[in-house]
Amino acid sequence: MSKTFTYRQLLNFSKNIFLSIGCNSTDAETAANALLSADLRGVDSHGVARLSGYTRLWDAGRVNAKPSIKIVHETASTAVVDGDSGLGLVVAPYAMQVAIGKAKNAGTGWVSVKNSNHFGIAGYHAMMALQHDMIGIAMTNASALVAPTFSAERMLGTNPIAVAIPAGNEPVFVADFATTTAANGKLEILQRKNLAAPQGWIQDKDGQPSTDAGEIKKGGMLLPLGGDKEHGSHKGYALGAIVDIFSGILSGANYGPWVPPFPAYIPMPQDMPGQGIGHFFGAMRIDAFRTADEFKTDMDKWVQRFRKSKTIPGQQKVIIPGDPEREIEIERMKNGIPLLQPVVDDLQSLAKRFDVEL
Repeated sequence: MSKTFTYRQLLNFSKNIFLSIGCNSTDAETAANALLSADLRGVDSHGVARLSGYTRLWDAGRVNAKPSIKIVHETASTAVVDGDSGLGLVVAPYAMQVAIGKAKNAGTGWVSVKNSNHFGIAGYHAMMALQHDMIGIAMTNASALVAPTFSAERMLGTNPIAVAIPAGNEPVFVADFATTTAANGKLEILQRKNLAAPQGWIQDKDGQPSTDAGEIKKGGMLLPLGGDKEHGSHKGYALGAIVDIFSGILSGANYGPWVPPFPAYIPMPQDMPGQGIGHFFGAMRIDAFRTADEFKTDMDKWVQRFRKSKTIPGQQKVIIPGDPEREIEIERMKNGIPLLQPVVDDLQSLAKRFDVEL
């Protein structure tokens, strides 16, 4: 069972909730835009379904609604940003703008972030570079829910990577993916629908395969992209490790099993070596390599050729990364965003608490 809301309804509601916890109007709007981009693009696990999670982090004193975000170290093309425990939905766009600014001057810009929180979908931040004829890159580490290949211990987060690449007449290329077989939010959606998880997504606390979508709450673990060694989980493990190192160790944030958990009720890790959650952003000016027009012409040819590639009988056409999300965004802007009843109930609770109309 679901209920449909317009994009504007949910955007205004989210903005008002962020205002209610103390964000200024600019930060509230920035956070709401980042949050709703997930719902628009069909990543329902990272949109308004997480709004109450952010407020609980604020309740627990782990989110600073009025952060003093600043650059604490920089060169011509790099920077480290301290998010001052702000909402990742606010800290990440700030840092990406720094990367874009540096790319305008130096050709490329690279920014690592410490002392932040969950930043929504990585794709939103990477796509900020597109309007500047730049390639955008965004990644973040996350609380440990993932067992490395052969491990029965949670050591890494879902640690997503997003890359956004402009084209000419063709739609932009946007790859945005977790380095696990599935993001934890996908399990949360399955739990709300009382459905089992596919084989290869999770293992139980003893390291045995499981299809119980609630396994994480019982001490189980997500699996790296690939699922098991025979299907390349060591590669997914390596990708997740790279994100963790770039986001956490390079910035001075926490890493590995010490990354703070998103659910406010989970105790913080002991002996944390860094500050908050870490992110990493990159912006690459296309004309630092070749003219933007030439690049976009070739990107169009690349996209067109891949779309025309021969398909397996009975299967759909080959799609380009970003196609499904773009199509969902068009549909949802027109017909509204469907929310499962448990999410609606959650938002109604927030509406009552903060006296904000849903």
